[in-house]
Amino acid sequence: MNKKYILCPLLFLLAAAVPSPAQQDFNLRISGGMPVIPLALPPFLSTPEAKKAAEEIQAVLEADLRYTRIFNLLPKTYYDYIRPLARADSPDFKEWQSIQANMLFAAQVGPAPTRGVIFHWYLFDVKSSRLIIQKPYEYQGDSFRTLAHMAADEIMKVLGEKPIFGSKVVFVSKRDGNDELYLMDYDGANQTRLLYNTVMDSNPAWDPSGRRIAYTSWQNQSAGIYILDIYEKSRKRTPVSLKGQNYTPAWSPDGKKIAFTSSMDGNHEIYVAEVEDNPTRVGRIKRLTFNSADDNAPCWSPSGGEIVFTSTRSGFNHIYIMDAEGGNLRRISTGANHFDAPAWSPIGDKIVFVARVDSVFDLYVYHVPSQQTSKLTESNARNESPSWSPDGRHILFTSNISGKNQIHVIDIDGQNLRQLTFVGENRLAKWSN
Repeated sequence: MNKKYILCPLLFLLAAAVPSPAQQDFNLRISGGMPVIPLALPPFLSTPEAKKAAEEIQAVLEADLRYTRIFNLLPKTYYDYIRPLARADSPDFKEWQSIQANMLFAAQVGPAPTRGVIFHWYLFDVKSSRLIIQKPYEYQGDSFRTLAHMAADEIMKVLGEKPIFGSKVVFVSKRDGNDELYLMDYDGANQTRLLYNTVMDSNPAWDPSGRRIAYTSWQNQSAGIYILDIYEKSRKRTPVSLKGQNYTPAWSPDGKKIAFTSSMDGNHEIYVAEVEDNPTRVGRIKRLTFNSADDNAPCWSPSGGEIVFTSTRSGFNHIYIMDAEGGNLRRISTGANHFDAPAWSPIGDKIVFVARVDSVFDLYVYHVPSQQTSKLTESNARNESPSWSPDGRHILFTSNISGKNQIHVIDIDGQNLRQLTFVGENRLAKWSN
């Protein structure tokens, strides 16, 4: 699965050049709440043969920017009150100020010398009448959505945010018969099947590079942990642990270890396997927990120094944190009699998990500094298997709110619930870094 966009070397050098006096350093760190920046996104300039590409890029970019909740895109009717752009690189700032734009995104799209398109865009600070950033791309792929995601990611970097629009989501779907691994864009587009076999595959987890997926497969008639390099042509699968029943793999932040649940010594315990850069080799496996209860669903802290997991050692399934070597155990959940699927936020300040209260499964967020818990979802549906976005502002999860299990995403403040899958039964989604 090769990436199909090509950056023209000459244009890339232009974009990476030292900023001119008109293109100055700009950094606006977004913290706390969701600021709303009035942004103008007028129709892209294009040649007739590139018009369709320009319209597709703009539509996807508009959706990306709205998704952030950082920008307030000006209504298209506002553009009727000023003259259309003649050139993308030289706007009349006074006119854009007159319709209350704080920022302006302008672009031009034309055919590339060989095939594909050249997409050259500019982001301006209207109030200070200056260029913030500009990027030219030459693209020879089949889907122009990629260009929009690339531009949106660059804008987020300017704002000091971690980009998410080029990220991928792996999930489990039963749409073709048995449970298999599928891949999609962050917004649910381009859903494609990763594996083709007659056995059940489940519990996918990304490595930090976004190239490899650890997952559970029943290909040897028992639940084993395997590694799949999704960009390797042969799709060879490397076994990690095949003794006993093995579930819920989780990569360490440095990509050198995989924590997982296994019954290789009897009951379910937490183990850690050493993983080399070469995915065909797995090193030593170390057991971290030792008790007669069931320990499950490990997840590393962003620092790699701690692991959160669930355990029945107190009678019911509760959430615990331990050091990465198995020491300093403490319980963080209270109240309800069933907790599951804890997931640490990318920053490390929150842990999202599932709790059953009055027979209803919802998502809750544990705030690590304050040790307080807040409820994220509120419905009569069964909401499970949360996974954080790379920027920590959104959470994927499985819900049967539509009648059967589908992948949904919600903002961390409980707003903007969206359904991403609609075909068959879909669950256990994980967001790449």
